[in-house]
Amino acid sequence: MQHANNYERIVKMEKKMKELTKAEEQVMQVLWGIGQGFANEIMTAFPEPKPAYNTVLTVIRILEKKGFVTHETFCKANRYKPLIGKEAYSKRFLSSIVERFFNNSYSNLVSAFTKRENLSLEELESLKAVIDKAISEQEGK
Repeated sequence: MQHANNYERIVKMEKKMKELTKAEEQVMQVLWGIGQGFANEIMTAFPEPKPAYNTVLTVIRILEKKGFVTHETFCKANRYKPLIGKEAYSKRFLSSIVERFFNNSYSNLVSAFTKRENLSLEELESLKAVIDKAISEQEGK
């Protein structure tokens, strides 16, 4: 029963998920990378130059209020872990970008991307392979 409640809570959070600020995203990237951790472990996982310890704790508290992070308390120390996975956030964030900037069309996104970027032939072939695979999977359904 607990698993069903967690699943429903996560689905609700994903529906109302907000975009992360740059600082929030940096903390989430670290948490996604390490899975979970105490404040000192999170600080250690940050690349140089590391943000201030108090700044990171403040951002974590904000992320908790937004529903992105939770914690378990052990004595006086909190172990933090993400409630939203990187893939779920990325999917939601990309969908939002496509909706707002590309008229809700992934074709428009890919078209704009290939026109604006200096993609090598190898990168274009790689993109084509991904699209061909997706087409094959759709045809197989």
